[in-house]
Amino acid sequence: MATWLITNTLAAFLLPPGCLLLVTAAGLLLLNRRKALGIALVAVSWAGLYALSMPIIATALLRSLEQPYTDPATLTSGDAIVVLGGGRYYHAPEYGDRDTANQELLVRLRYGARLYRALGKPMLVTGGSPRSDAVAEGQVMKQVLEQDFNVPVRWVESASRTTAENATMSYALVRDAGVKSVYLVTHAWHMARARDAFERAGFTVIPAPTLFTREGPRTIVDFLPNATALQNSGIYFHETIGMAWYRFKFLLSSRS
Repeated sequence: MATWLITNTLAAFLLPPGCLLLVTAAGLLLLNRRKALGIALVAVSWAGLYALSMPIIATALLRSLEQPYTDPATLTSGDAIVVLGGGRYYHAPEYGDRDTANQELLVRLRYGARLYRALGKPMLVTGGSPRSDAVAEGQVMKQVLEQDFNVPVRWVESASRTTAENATMSYALVRDAGVKSVYLVTHAWHMARARDAFERAGFTVIPAPTLFTREGPRTIVDFLPNATALQNSGIYFHETIGMAWYRFKFLLSSRS
């Protein structure tokens, strides 16, 4: 829980809009002593906030993380399907006041169920309890797959807190079962970081991304700020910073 709080507190100030608000605050503090610099910082931060809130910018950023889709069923046969955790819907009243999958996670579970019916491979779900929840996310995923999609889950990894831990703990869980090659299910924008982590853990990864970033005909609305676009820009920076951090950690571990 403490690690999760520290990581997410730091992320709040490294990612937009937090980082831009810090620049604004710095500019305001400098107005009395260095007026020109203060005004410049405020102007840059608000220009950045506007730009990252534009759908046309946010869409381009997310799409830069995604690779073209290839049907996993046409690639080398894997040993299992792995679905990564993506968040929970707490105390859902319409589901008996119990935790269930949120919108992000449900997208991954749905595609995992589709792959299961197409390929017939055993299913592994991975997700822990970074907030010290009573029920791990992996158990929530298993329940949704089995009850709502009628898909059996063979393995549940329920101790991980990050994508890197998803990978290493999943590998430890299925190594003795002879699982080496896996269909990896996650969002298209998350696949690059997830694939890198799983390959470094020891898996051969067959990418099975879902929910690609798409856009309709362009209109004036694409140039106007909105909260969803800002959130998508934040996802882009979260992924790019995360990939850099993972590679830095892997580099350190390889030299130790």
